[in-house]
Amino acid sequence: MENVKLTSKVLEGRVALVTGGSAGIGYGTAKRLAEAGAFVYIVSRRQEQIEQAAVQLGSSVRGIAVDVTKKEDLERLAETILKEHGALDIVFANAGGGRAIPFDELTEGDIDHLLGVNIKGVILTIQTMLPILKDGASVILNASITADMGLPGFAVYASTKAAVRSLARSWTTDLKHRGIRVNSVSPGVVPTEGYRTEQYMTDEQVADYADRVISEIPVGRVGTPEDIGDAVVFLASEASSFITGIDLVVDGGQTRVYAGNN
Repeated sequence: MENVKLTSKVLEGRVALVTGGSAGIGYGTAKRLAEAGAFVYIVSRRQEQIEQAAVQLGSSVRGIAVDVTKKEDLERLAETILKEHGALDIVFANAGGGRAIPFDELTEGDIDHLLGVNIKGVILTIQTMLPILKDGASVILNASITADMGLPGFAVYASTKAAVRSLARSWTTDLKHRGIRVNSVSPGVVPTEGYRTEQYMTDEQVADYADRVISEIPVGRVGTPEDIGDAVVFLASEASSFITGIDLVVDGGQTRVYAGNN
């Protein structure tokens, strides 16, 4: 089924930040936020890639090279946003990644990388943006259904995503005095460039995997980056004003019910 695009300008006049926005879920979410009327800053470590993504997404998107594990990069970003737009209304802390690594092959470098980008990067992003976040802003963190599934080789990655969910709940109370809502989203199977660049799968392997897993997904298809983007737009909008501290699972029902092989 063709993905249904949100056309209502529910975020008109809002300013958003998407980390890890040059490709995959970050790119698809930036697209949806812009379509909903927001001006969107997208960031990624690779300058050429993030600038190209911004050009593709249009004039309401600006790309800046930022490493979310470096406080000085984030401070420079906050200064730029403050100078150009005065404040932030929405943050989607999406930057992260991981791949299956057998437990006995896991290195100290692997652990440092996963904890760095998936936890430290999220903490530094939100902490550094706090001074320019408006009261009543919406913060969304990107988690994962792997936090629930106990998949082999994903122990550390899954634990980082469980930590992200916990951060959302804790920050809900930390920031309630400013009316800032904090939620997380947990994407299901969403084939993106990361399957190739981080999990080292070929196009054929990605397609074969998607075909196999569809039998487990009640809606009968894998997800798209825009599916996650639609969920983020909802959580960023006034339509979710009575929602905070939740994890919104966006997986076509895969982890909620067992679809079997029908």
